[in-house]
Amino acid sequence: MNSEWEKAAKQGDAQTILDLLRQGADVDARDHYGQTALMLAAHAGHGSVVEALIAHGADLDRTAKFGLSALMLAVVAGHEDIAALLTKAGADVSFRGSGAPGFAGKTADDLAAERYMTAPAARTVPGPTR
Repeated sequence: MNSEWEKAAKQGDAQTILDLLRQGADVDARDHYGQTALMLAAHAGHGSVVEALIAHGADLDRTAKFGLSALMLAVVAGHEDIAALLTKAGADVSFRGSGAPGFAGKTADDLAAERYMTAPAARTVPGPTR
């Protein structure tokens, strides 16, 4: 993942993401931690970037450190709206985290319950579909 792509995902710059995709950027490129732009944007709560990446075929079910997916990262960061977008787009809610004690064996729904959030499997909002 190049630095411009990573910065745009982290800062919520959907226009730069779209420009880079048009120039041939790999929608599922990973940073040095194994995270994709979808994971970075979901964790940061950048809905417009998440929507753009979903529309361009980003893999909703890639996982990185501790087995966390973009959906799980959105939940961990408290972004219910982003979790709902990912769920509606078809993100797998059955993945279980691994490694770290706070994530090991837990699904997105488990993580949501710990944070007093609505479970992603039970909550959807209008948005892009795959």
